[in-house]
Parts: sequence; C-alpha cells; structure tokens
Amino acid sequence: MKVVAISGSVRQGGNTAQLLSMVLDELHGSGVETELIELAGKQVPGCIACYKCFANKDQRCVVENDAVNEVLVKMLAADAIILGSPTYFADVSANMKALIERCGMVSRANGNMLKRKLGAGVVAVRRAGAYHVFSTLNSFFLIGEMIVVGSSYWNIGKGREKGEVQDDTEGIQTMRDLGKNMAWLLKKLEG
Repeated sequence: MKVVAISGSVRQGGNTAQLLSMVLDELHGSGVETELIELAGKQVPGCIACYKCFANKDQRCVVENDAVNEVLVKMLAADAIILGSPTYFADVSANMKALIERCGMVSRANGNMLKRKLGAGVVAVRRAGAYHVFSTLNSFFLIGEMIVVGSSYWNIGKGREKGEVQDDTEGIQTMRDLGKNMAWLLKKLEG
C-alpha cells in the first residue's frame, strides 16, 4: 500500500507540507509506504486545452517540460492521493490549480484512470477561505470517481508563518485522525 501526498505550496517545508507530514506519519506508523512531493520550486503551468491527451490516451500530458507527468506517474502508482494547498485568496494555490487541471484532464482522457483510489484534501489557512479550498480539492477526487476519506473535522490547519500549524492542537488531531482513517480503509480494501 502506498500513499502519495502533494503539497501545492510555494514554500518548501511550509505549513501545508507540515500538515501533510502529520497525516503521512500516521500512515507510515500503520505500515503504509508514503511519499511527500512538494511543488515548491517546480514549474506547473495550467492546462492549454489542446486535448491531445484524449487522442493519445497514454496516461500522460503532452507538455513534457514541467513536473506534471512526474507527479502523474506517482499518482498512478499510489493507492491513495492526498492533495494539500495553502489558502490563497480563498482558493488553492496556482500550482495546485494547474496540477488539478492537467492531472484531471489526463485522467478523464484515460477513462478516469485514478478512479477508486482513495483521496483526501488538506488545507493550510491563516484565518478564512479554507472551506472553498477544501471543496476544490475534494471536487478533483469526486469527478475522478475516487473515494474521499474523512476525518474528525474538516482537514484544515491554522497558521500563517512557517511552523504556526504546529500550535493548532485541533488541526494536528484532525491530521492524525485522517491518517488513521486512511490507513484503516486501505487495510480493509487490501483485505
């Protein structure tokens, strides 16, 4: 069993990556293989709507000079995908939005190739706007026929400056519970 988590933050090791790591720590402790991918410093432009992925049907985006196909390969190899984003003007980061557009388009072009994988969204927020981000992340999973895993609260951690999410007791518990719930479901499905 493998879970890949993708941080859409532009800050390496920032609050989003820290929240994702809390979830991955629980999964790893349950014997699940985990990997964290940070989009910080990587080029992830949006979809150009060329629709060549529908013609090629090769589980790849035809744009090859960025990080998207590398991430797609890891998504395909995983049993579960966690997408994490900071809250930027009440929505996901530009990197995460571009990743959702392009991976979503390639997945749809290839018969919803991510269907029946588990998915969960994780959001870092300073104060407000997080629910819209959470909805955007979950919409990617739902349109792709994925199974969304829940936690004990919305998967949101509060903090602005790097590391402030470490002071959000409820957010930390929510991330731990998400990891436990995902590990439990993965084991049930493995069966």
